[in-house]
Amino acid sequence: MSQSGAYAAAYARSIEDPTSFWGEAAEAIDWDTPPVTVLDGSDAPYFRWYSGGRLNTCWNALDRHVLAGHGDRLALVYDSPVTDTKQTFTYAELLDAVAIFAGGLRSLGVEAGDRIVLYMPMVPEAVIAMLASARLGAVHSVVFGGFAPHELAIRIDDATPKVVLSASCGIEPGRVVEYKPMLDRALELATHKPDVSVVLQRPEAIAAMGERDVDWNELVARSEPVDCVPVGATDPLYVLYTSGTTGKPKGIVRDNGGHAVSLAWSMRNVYDIGPGDVFWAASDVGWVVGHSYIVYGPLLVGATTLLYEGKPVGTPDAGAFWRVIAEYGVKAMFTAPTAFRAIKKEDPTASLRAGYDLSSLQTLFLAGERLDPDTYHWATDILGIPVIDNWWQTETGWPIAANPRGLEPMPIKPGSPTVVMPGYDVQVLDEFGKQVAAGEEGNICIKLPLPPGTLPTLWNDDKRYVESYLSVFTDFYTTGDGGSIDSDGYVFVMGRTDDVINVAGHRLSTGSMEAVVATHPSVAECAVIGVHDQLKGQIPRAFVVLKSGADIDPAVLQREIVTAVRDEIGPVAALKSVVVVPALPKTRSGKILRRTMRGIADGRPEAPPSTIEDISVLDVLRPLLRDSGD
Repeated sequence: MSQSGAYAAAYARSIEDPTSFWGEAAEAIDWDTPPVTVLDGSDAPYFRWYSGGRLNTCWNALDRHVLAGHGDRLALVYDSPVTDTKQTFTYAELLDAVAIFAGGLRSLGVEAGDRIVLYMPMVPEAVIAMLASARLGAVHSVVFGGFAPHELAIRIDDATPKVVLSASCGIEPGRVVEYKPMLDRALELATHKPDVSVVLQRPEAIAAMGERDVDWNELVARSEPVDCVPVGATDPLYVLYTSGTTGKPKGIVRDNGGHAVSLAWSMRNVYDIGPGDVFWAASDVGWVVGHSYIVYGPLLVGATTLLYEGKPVGTPDAGAFWRVIAEYGVKAMFTAPTAFRAIKKEDPTASLRAGYDLSSLQTLFLAGERLDPDTYHWATDILGIPVIDNWWQTETGWPIAANPRGLEPMPIKPGSPTVVMPGYDVQVLDEFGKQVAAGEEGNICIKLPLPPGTLPTLWNDDKRYVESYLSVFTDFYTTGDGGSIDSDGYVFVMGRTDDVINVAGHRLSTGSMEAVVATHPSVAECAVIGVHDQLKGQIPRAFVVLKSGADIDPAVLQREIVTAVRDEIGPVAALKSVVVVPALPKTRSGKILRRTMRGIADGRPEAPPSTIEDISVLDVLRPLLRDSGD
């Protein structure tokens, strides 16, 4: 690293003396029992942070601010243009709602360590439920509402929740999505049967209730508030499932202690957000951004967080971003580049921002997918403020690389999320595990131990944690991303090296899609890869080889496969294109060259001809792979 100043000093200290650095950072959190050991490496590679410490995350997010006299400060703003609803909660009001709902959960038998699955739309009750779970010391697992019953059932079976929380429906521009039938189907498919389903009835679609169903509002009406339950710093706060390259989704575990410390540190030092500031993460509570920067991060530092229901771009209002920023005095906004590509597409001159006072907005943060130069320059020109890329993963929970606006703002290089954050010893390695020279591409890896707030393991699967992340290079966590670090220490992330693609900021496994496509009776073999999309960054495209003698109209085949993927994985999969090809490129040993296909689609060098069984197959595929379909 060639930097000097506050950032360089903080980074060096975090790597050379992590116990001191993160011990000091932990002073921003209230502890019932201070940690005995800041960094415990006695069971490496299963490192633990703040061993022996006890705390409660809900207390740190709510109670302590009220106790300090800030109960009247605005904590949560709910803005729902799809229901024409707005609602606000002060810290005192949000605390009351959370304490009562926690009492309701306790009346259903929920205790510390029990799991709760949430299958919820973007409503205040989702935030309240997450915090109520934390208040009891329970472990929540939020499942994105766009997932189909099969995917929900898999997560229920893995988490084995005592209670499931849901709503009668979710609402999107132009349509109502009924959640209760999908939940009922998931519970039919699941082997594990939760004791109770608590259902929030929404007027847009009233759900039929069954024997194990409890009405949300009736539960609240009969409940009494309860106090926080201190738990161990290394006890889990939540499990969040992310797409695995093979098999079932991976349950990312987030502990209570490291999570609270790292998010509080990142809010101040990365995003420059503190008490009373208004922060808007335009994401969903079903994704890691929603966990870290809609719910927990802003509240841990006493800021105001925005919960937006609906798509902030597209129908009916491409100017929704500008309205929300102006109406609530947003200081910093966090979203995916896809959102701004959509704004640019619908309103290229940003004429809809006219009349809105955006003077409160100091920084735009973009993450979740690659920030292309066109989007960066357009947003910078339109807003006239720093547009900051940052790079991280569901597994890490907070940025690996960013521009630390609160610690030391740094020059911006388009295409780079700037520099490595304190605590992350990031190195770019070649295929043999040797560190490459500055500017050369390779595998982006992080030397162990990972900093606080990152995954300590996978839910009930230590072996898979090691196999998935720690087995490629000794003593390194493999991110699955390729890229480089230049001579100034700036990181450049070029894309995934596995089968996980990024669709509008959502990480999805093409392997899971292939498993569905392969079940079609006319398909002999298939490959699903991500191809460039002007709006969403990447979209999946299925290439299929038909069985000998199969006679099916390509349009019918596409419709049936798209429907199957939607039914098994959900609309979030976004698979809409199915291409019939005579063959797929393979090695001489018969392995499909998916990486070569991805490379062609991305314009990268192809595999050496000597490794390919039939070069002519690539000649057929090249134009199909390079056609984005825009």
